Amino acid sequence: MLNRIRLLFSQFFQNSQTINNEPLNKVSLIVIILVDIFILINVFTGLDHISRWHLSPYQVYPCYSEWNTYKKQTTQDKDYEIIRNSLPYNTNTQPNFRQRYQQEEIGHLGKVSEICLNYGQAKDKANNAENRQTLIAINQTKDNINKLAQANLNIRNQYDSTLLEKIAGQSPGNSINQVAAEKAKQELDNNNRKISTFKQQMVSLQSQLLTKPEIIDFLSFLKDETKFTEVDKGYQKASFWYPSLQLIFQSIFLLPLIIIALLAYKFSQKKGYGVVALISWHLLVIFLIPLILKIFQFLQIGAIAEFIFNLINKIFGSLLFLISYVYIFLIPLVGFGLIKLLQTFVFNTKSQAAKRVQKSQCINCAKTIKTRDAHCPHCGYYQYVECPNCHNLTYKKLPYCYHCGTDQNPSHS
Repeated sequence: MLNRIRLLFSQFFQNSQTINNEPLNKVSLIVIILVDIFILINVFTGLDHISRWHLSPYQVYPCYSEWNTYKKQTTQDKDYEIIRNSLPYNTNTQPNFRQRYQQEEIGHLGKVSEICLNYGQAKDKANNAENRQTLIAINQTKDNINKLAQANLNIRNQYDSTLLEKIAGQSPGNSINQVAAEKAKQELDNNNRKISTFKQQMVSLQSQLLTKPEIIDFLSFLKDETKFTEVDKGYQKASFWYPSLQLIFQSIFLLPLIIIALLAYKFSQKKGYGVVALISWHLLVIFLIPLILKIFQFLQIGAIAEFIFNLINKIFGSLLFLISYVYIFLIPLVGFGLIKLLQTFVFNTKSQAAKRVQKSQCINCAKTIKTRDAHCPHCGYYQYVECPNCHNLTYKKLPYCYHCGTDQNPSHS
């Protein structure tokens, strides 16, 4: 295996730096590298675009995040909080939530959840001018309370300091505070009365808002367990399969490019078109790199990763660090599988050996040699092997003896 990997890298660098077995000059190499970088950037750009072609779980279920937050809240005022956060009270526009959700379908595959569309419609009904004006009044009242509370804090600081000065026997004329103790207490009492009044107004406005029919309908929709359960299950399922969908679409984007580059490389190698072979080889490598990266990424976050996580969690409980052991062994196996795949279709040594013999090239390094040369004068590789049937010398790596026609690999026949 190590010899095959070494041969693979040797062939890789040779194909990347030579034209017809002649090394590239520095200028040509720089140009090719720049072209590679430009194409690689565009490949990753295309991959990013196609990965977002299908609607994401968040786009399919745009109501899930807000709805799930509401369900998890335990505070008493969570009904008011969801209304306050849902309605754009600070704008004069009235965005149509249902239409906004449905616009996500434009230019994408997939459909937005019908329940979320109905959720948006319920929000649209609640989002009227009167309700927004009530929210504005509530927030203005809250601002007034905060301002009075801050004023009280400042007065208390001065009030405490004035008391200390009074206890110490300092005359009011020498005090560094402009507010006397009696006046400070009077202002505190006055502000506290105003705060109490504003709080009552705010509670009244909130109650008024929450008793509106359209608000009641929206809150009833939020409290419907059947609808939320359906959305929750759909969102979890979509999140589980979304990385797999992304990999499928990215593979659909890359595979035609890989096939075209591979066919162009094999054709140009057969015809001896050195420049075309070099360019198509570089394109093949550029298209393979993101595919391999995406496969490894999928192993970390895709359906397989979720399955492994759940399996280990079920069997070993909290010993989730064992997932690292799984990946340590799994990813090298996947890597070896990819190497085997490349050796079969791209770096097939038997296919390359046959072509090189036909062109009077060294079976190992592909440099031109004389027909009668047993050893390559460039790399020293011995070209022949003894036929087990007629015992004459025949070419290595070729399937049949050119003297008697005996299969050289009977164990694989």
